[in-house]
Amino acid sequence: MTEKVDLEGLPDRVAEYGPAAYLVTIGDDGPHVVSVVVTLDDGALTMDAGRTSRRNVAERPVATLLWPAGPDGAYSLLVDGDAVAKSAASPLSVRPRSAILHRVAGTNADAGPTCLPVTPTA
Repeated sequence: MTEKVDLEGLPDRVAEYGPAAYLVTIGDDGPHVVSVVVTLDDGALTMDAGRTSRRNVAERPVATLLWPAGPDGAYSLLVDGDAVAKSAASPLSVRPRSAILHRVAGTNADAGPTCLPVTPTA
């Protein structure tokens, strides 16, 4: 996900994919993945997170959120951002830097590009 895209459509996409996502942080032993419930708050994605995710973010303040494609969907939603947890009691917050819709492996290769920009829904 190195390609920067316009984040104007991100609120629409988060609403479309729903609140359940996976939070990916990086620890000393590699990636750490947990299920979270995400809300959009003043441009940031916020969620409750456990000790390991908070520790990882304190040491490496970046995170990825993944919303899997639905049963009939061909694309997952991926958001990379700067992460922070201000205190042990506050939600973890991810300020998006980039987002993309990524086609799920095994779906029809003729169905479109592998990645799509996150744009407002019509």
